[in-house]
Amino acid sequence: MIRKIATVGHPVLRQVAREVSREELASPATQSFIDDLIETMRDASGAGLAANQVYEPIQICAIEVGDNPRYPYKPKIPLTVLVNPRIEPLTEETFDNFEGCLSVPDLRGVVPRFVEVRVRAWDRHGNDVDQVVSGLSAGTFQHETDHLFGKLFLDRVKDPATLCTWTNFERHHRAAFVDRVQALVARFGS
Repeated sequence: MIRKIATVGHPVLRQVAREVSREELASPATQSFIDDLIETMRDASGAGLAANQVYEPIQICAIEVGDNPRYPYKPKIPLTVLVNPRIEPLTEETFDNFEGCLSVPDLRGVVPRFVEVRVRAWDRHGNDVDQVVSGLSAGTFQHETDHLFGKLFLDRVKDPATLCTWTNFERHHRAAFVDRVQALVARFGS
């Protein structure tokens, strides 16, 4: 089932989502919710979607980048469901990521993101996830995890002058951004 996506200003986006127990995760209701989350993300052509973006303040998010028309420059990320995720930066080095968000329609801005992070979580079946994510993909994982702690990319924009509509990003900023991130992708392979 495709769910409605909350937009900026709705209080659910500012809530710190609660952790999910293994028992709750295994329940048919939660597994059905995860299916809905994935279906909604794919329908909206998102690179990821967090539970509170669809009005469920629980610590679950989905990430997937395939042939996404909104982000043709992003490296592929296989479908990944994270439950109770924690992100640990593995470096002080950051890159400037031009981010958008399904909950902040038609707005983009530059956000500094760590180039390498360790992600610890459970998958949708309660199995431990412990992986290192680098490059542009690391930004996607940080963005989605931020949602679960009540943060939007707008909170991390250092220079409000970088904020722009999607059309103006495409027209004035995309080429330079893609050049920068292609170097990042070449360096990290992700």
